[in-house]
Amino acid sequence: MLPIPLPWLIVGVLVSLFGTYRVGHHYGWIERDNDMKLAIAKKNEESRKIEQQMGEKLLAHEEQLRKAQDEVKKKQSAMHELARTGRLRLPAPSCPQSTPSAATPLGDIKPQQADASELERQTIEALIDIAADGDKAITKLNACISAYNEVRSLLNGQQ
Repeated sequence: MLPIPLPWLIVGVLVSLFGTYRVGHHYGWIERDNDMKLAIAKKNEESRKIEQQMGEKLLAHEEQLRKAQDEVKKKQSAMHELARTGRLRLPAPSCPQSTPSAATPLGDIKPQQADASELERQTIEALIDIAADGDKAITKLNACISAYNEVRSLLNGQQ
């Protein structure tokens, strides 16, 4: 058997060491990739659970908002009915403001009262509509704030 020269022996050892390092490095990356895939899948599952909880909470708030807006509509309809029947009236001024030199009009007073009554009814209906719009906006704002706070606490609690 021929002796292997020393330089070739050193080169062979170095090549085998480098090859072993490269194979180990390659399998290490594959193992890390698999670990990352598992971690990502776990985080995705947690995110889906949080999304589902947020969706359920938002649907519950939407249902509450719908009920509150229906109540506002019922109240508005009832007040419009009271205004139409004449049971809802504007308060009369405590001291009528008229000029002492104004002459009293001659003729029938009833048409003027009918016009005043119609104007008062329109004013009452406009005020009812304004109040109902304000109630709807306040209800919507409160529902939005409540939903935001619940989602925020849900997200902050999960971190």
